[in-house]
Parts: sequence; C-alpha cells; structure tokens
Amino acid sequence: MSQRINLGGVATGPLSGVKVIDFTAVYSGPIAASILGDQGAEVIKIESRHGDLMRAGLPKSNGAGSPFTTMNRNKKSLCLDLKSEAGLDIARKLIASADVIMENFRPGVMDRLGLGYDQFKEAHPKLVYVSINGVGPTGPYVKRPIYDAIIQALSGFTSLQSGEPAMVNSLVCDKVTSLTAAQAVTAALFRAERSGRGQRVELSMLDASLFFLWPDVMNNYTFPDEAVENVPQLDHSVFMRKTLDGWIASMPVQQKEADASFRALNIAHLSEDERFSSAEARTRNRTDYVELTGKAYARFTTDELCQRFDEEDVPYSRINQREDVINDPQIKAMEALWTYDHPQAGEVRSPRPPAQFSETPSNIRTHTPSLGEHNIEILTELGIDAAEIEDLSVNGVIFAE
Repeated sequence: MSQRINLGGVATGPLSGVKVIDFTAVYSGPIAASILGDQGAEVIKIESRHGDLMRAGLPKSNGAGSPFTTMNRNKKSLCLDLKSEAGLDIARKLIASADVIMENFRPGVMDRLGLGYDQFKEAHPKLVYVSINGVGPTGPYVKRPIYDAIIQALSGFTSLQSGEPAMVNSLVCDKVTSLTAAQAVTAALFRAERSGRGQRVELSMLDASLFFLWPDVMNNYTFPDEAVENVPQLDHSVFMRKTLDGWIASMPVQQKEADASFRALNIAHLSEDERFSSAEARTRNRTDYVELTGKAYARFTTDELCQRFDEEDVPYSRINQREDVINDPQIKAMEALWTYDHPQAGEVRSPRPPAQFSETPSNIRTHTPSLGEHNIEILTELGIDAAEIEDLSVNGVIFAE
C-alpha cells in the first residue's frame, strides 16, 4: 500500500540549512529544485503574476494541476513582478541571502535584469548560481525556443526506435537535465563549503542528453577512427517478448542468465550453440537469437513464464500498464508511493524521495504552494515591515491567489 504521511514536519535531509531561490519554470528546473527540497533545502519559488505554466497542467483536482503538484512540493511561493524596480530590489535581497540560485531563462535574461551571477559574485563569494538552458550560450540554435521535443530530435532520442523516428513518450530530456542539475548543485555546494568559493554552473539540456545517451546508443561514435567496426545498434525490443497470452520483459545479460532462460524456455540446447554462447555472440547473431527464442516464448503463458523464470533466476518482469504500477506488489512492499492531504487538491499520491539517507532522511514536509502563498513570510524574513508589504501588494509588485 501507499504510505500515508502527515505534512508539517521539519527539514531532516542532508541539505537542511541550505537556502535555494528557484527562478525556474515548467519541468527541468522545478524538478531539480524539488529534489533539493526533498533533501532538506529551503526552496523559495519565484513566479510572475501569471504563475508557472505548469500550474495549468492537466489533470486538475479543485484547480490544482497534477504536474505542478508533483514537481513543486517542499517549496514556498513568492509571486513577484520582476519588471518593476521594487520587485527587482526584493529579488536582489533574496539572492544576497541565498546559498543557491537556479534559473532556466534563455541565456542573458538574468544579466539584463541585473540579477546575473556577475552582479553578486564579489559580495557573495560562496554563492552557487545554476543556469539551465536548452543548447548553451553559443551556436546557431541559441535564439530558438527550446522544449523537450526539440532536444529529443537534436540529441538523437528520436532515432532510438527501429523504423521511423519516434518521440519517447515522456519529457525525458527535461528530466535527465533535472537530475544532472541537482547533482551539480550539491557538487558546487561541497566545493563552496571546502574552499569558501561558490561558482556559476551552466547546464544545457543538450549536454545532459548527449551524456545520457552516449554509453549505449552512441557507442559506434566513441572511436573516430573509421577502421573501428560498427556494431548493431542497441535494440531494447529484444527484451520485450510476446507470450501465448500477453507480454513479458526479460533481460538475460550474463551468460549464466542466458543459459537459465534457455532452460526455462525448454530450449537448453541453445547454450551449446556458438551463436549464443556469449553476450557478444548474441549481439552479432541477434536476428537468429530473436527468432529462435521468440518461438519458445510464444509456447508459454505469461504466468507460466513468471514461475519458470523465478525458478531459474532469470531477470524478468511482467509488463505493467500505467494503471498497474500503483498496485504492483514490489512498489507496495517498498512503500514507494506516498499519499498526503493537500489543502486545495485533496489527497495527493506522489513518489517518495528516491535517495534514502540513514542519518538525514529526506521527507515531504510541505504541500505544493498556491501562487504567492508565502509572500508575507518571505518578505518579513527579509526585514520588510507590514506596511511596506501592504504597499507592495497594492502596487502589484507582489500578488497572491
């Protein structure tokens, strides 16, 4: 079952005490900042009066969008007009008070606002300033608007399937970038603690995606020497097999696992076949391997193969549809999904923080905020009094739903 949690606890994660100002929107930046929040950081999300685009994401529960709810837990919201001088002055004060700044505007936007790294690095030498963008600050594509599908096309993700180009049905480039960004933040924080010096970290979606793809799907391009052989491209369809009544996934990598799968499929004689005697041989003879084993898979039901693969210790899984995931026995046993009450959306189901720390556990302690929910709290901590906060609200510098 999902683990039921109560919100309102204190930050217990390893980043407790770190203050992050999150100027990011949509997916790549907000997910990265959420990871930091799960790990204990205080994350203040800066939004315009229109709010992050993903607040309108579907489906909605009582007006709260599912994507935004998932990506912005453990954050406070300050709705701030960065087109006004008063709003920019507040932003400067926040940056001066922070350990980490994160932004994913197009290159140069924060500099033009007077909020770039160079404006703060001397007065705030330990500041870690992370800029996330599509393709970096130079090159012929810099001025293009960039989203996940554009990077999928540019990086080669769309060429992964055999046949016609196909998009991965997930914002995979955004999410790979977010994981890379969260790791980069902690690396820069570590260096700042050791040396007393922060730094600017620039990260593009294209760099993160190329790095992610290279070890397995771009291995024919590792060695520029044209004399080096080309090998068959990775094809994960070989791991998804049709059974008598459905589908199953199996991935025998080591030879002992391949031999075990042959025994389970009643084709043990293939272990003696030189075409299938090693991972390299099976790759070079993939067509024969798929054809011969495919006929064997089709003779068993999925349930029969699950039992036989268990007995032979073959790496396998049933193929879950999305609606099956939440009820999978392993996911339930791990309590990998947590549920909690949100004041607007009602009950929320969300994956737990994936990294489990024994001494400084990550947690979900606060719900995803409404737009401008923490205006007064944040501004008061900056030393702005109630009268000035009221004036800022009247003049539209801050806004709350």
